Amino acid sequence: MIYGYARCSTNEKLQDIQRQVRELKQQGASDTTIYLEYESGAKEDRAELNKLLQTVNPHDTIIATEVSRITRSTKQLCEIIELAKARQLKLVLGNFVVDCSKELDPMTEGMLKMMGVFSEIERNITSQRVKSGMQNAKAKGKTIGRPSVTVDDIPSVFYKHYPKYQKGEITKKDLSRLCSLSYPTVYKYLRMIEG
Repeated sequence: MIYGYARCSTNEKLQDIQRQVRELKQQGASDTTIYLEYESGAKEDRAELNKLLQTVNPHDTIIATEVSRITRSTKQLCEIIELAKARQLKLVLGNFVVDCSKELDPMTEGMLKMMGVFSEIERNITSQRVKSGMQNAKAKGKTIGRPSVTVDDIPSVFYKHYPKYQKGEITKKDLSRLCSLSYPTVYKYLRMIEG
């Protein structure tokens, strides 16, 4: 069986994952065997990756468009390599094919681990640049982060349903659904209104 794994760091509104999906399908994965994830590659506990790693059977293939899609952590990549060796999987990471169904030669394993190291370095450099840019913006007096929200910024739909919540007719979850707002946003608005 051929499984695909596609990942972007942010949500589908900000990043398009479909290029990865197309490439995975060209290599034999299908809609039912492709796992999609919107998480940082540095995060080790990712739901869809975990599902994929629990689903694969001996001699299956895992495809990703590049090493950094699977992980940006060298430690996690080493763990995935060990799992691939134990289950005799085939890993296809971009143009790099690692067949663990037979004994993995040291040069191939070393190359794969080096790719993981470079992926992690790239993430760290990007993170460092972002922090530097934020410090520079602060030094110039610019406000960093999301603009602060006041009671006046709370949408009218929230005020429309808020009295029902006050009377105990609906729960916070109902309020969130009725207003089409995320749960954390509803909590924030409630804290602002109720002090």
